[in-house]
Amino acid sequence: MTLGRNRDFVLLQIGQLLSAAGSSFSSVAYPLLVLSLTHSPAKAGLVSFVRLLPIPLLGLLAGVSADRWDRRRIMLAADAVRALAIGALALVVITDPVLWAIAALAFAEGAGDAFFSASQMGAVRAVVPEAQLPAAVGVQQARSAAVGIAGPPAGGALFGIARAVPFAADAASYLFSFLSLLAMRARFQETREPTPTALRAQLAEGFRFLWRQPFVRTTSFLYAIGNFTIPGVLFLLVVAARQRGLSGGAVGALLAAFSACVLVGSLASGLVRRRVGARTIILAEQYTGLAVVAFLVWPSVFVLAVAILPQAFVLPITDTVVVSRRIAITPDRLLGRVEAVRLTIARTAAPLGPLVAGVLAGTVSNRAAIALFAALGVVLAVWATSSRSLD
Repeated sequence: MTLGRNRDFVLLQIGQLLSAAGSSFSSVAYPLLVLSLTHSPAKAGLVSFVRLLPIPLLGLLAGVSADRWDRRRIMLAADAVRALAIGALALVVITDPVLWAIAALAFAEGAGDAFFSASQMGAVRAVVPEAQLPAAVGVQQARSAAVGIAGPPAGGALFGIARAVPFAADAASYLFSFLSLLAMRARFQETREPTPTALRAQLAEGFRFLWRQPFVRTTSFLYAIGNFTIPGVLFLLVVAARQRGLSGGAVGALLAAFSACVLVGSLASGLVRRRVGARTIILAEQYTGLAVVAFLVWPSVFVLAVAILPQAFVLPITDTVVVSRRIAITPDRLLGRVEAVRLTIARTAAPLGPLVAGVLAGTVSNRAAIALFAALGVVLAVWATSSRSLD
């Protein structure tokens, strides 16, 4: 059966398509909102930091929950929490927005993301045969990229109409995701035996499995640094664009160009995987990330927008290789915990990317922030080249 005829997979993707569309609206609206209220890149970076913080903070607990309890119920609860948080944020924006309330609701949305993400891969594995996992990951990447093309410009335009509109649309999108999960028939996990094992022991089991898999271990740490630099660079793109006086829609268009390259990479991933080995693909992601050095020579927002496009093309191809292999080799009973450990490693630094970028942009310059990210990119490229675990 093809993925297009797989009812549960299609339902899952439709729900996530709508949810991702809403999230793309709010992702561009968050920094635009804080910048419009405070005119401070550092405070905008702080809110982005708080929104991403729950993944590393709650990821391990979410992973144990995904392996111990019903994954569908966890995902439903996460969607409900996210819908309520973003709906409340829309109301706050309409009334009298204050920074602490925006940050608190952003954290609540991020907490829902942490629990949803820990169970999502189990849902994919439950509805997709192992042989089709790379293609399924490719579909997910293409879906995210397609949303990323239309979402940021639309989010910026909606913000221009009224500051609360993109957040209200995001709240509605989580309700659509909730309904799609309810309509699915498959169980999201295999039958499990009750276990009295303590929480610490369960987490340790997931960590040991990951650590004994060289490919998963190495890519998790490579992603950790990449998840610091990429959000930071994208945040700086928004800051530089606003400093130049570009409208919310124009800022969204710059982000959409990044997503357009991700979409092209997603569509080309099958062809590339057949012709190029996993190691070469992963190295390509690291080396294309060094193109941001061009901004140090010519500090234009448009130069930065173009410089990030080559890596955008490679990112989804890398994910189809890395994610599908990781899911395939991980036993179902450990999948939530291994994903949680991996996410904790890979995304611990992610909240710091926009925060550091905002502080450096506000106190020194955008070029200083890009110089830091470029230096880390060199570290990544050298490390990946010398590693024997990526074959």
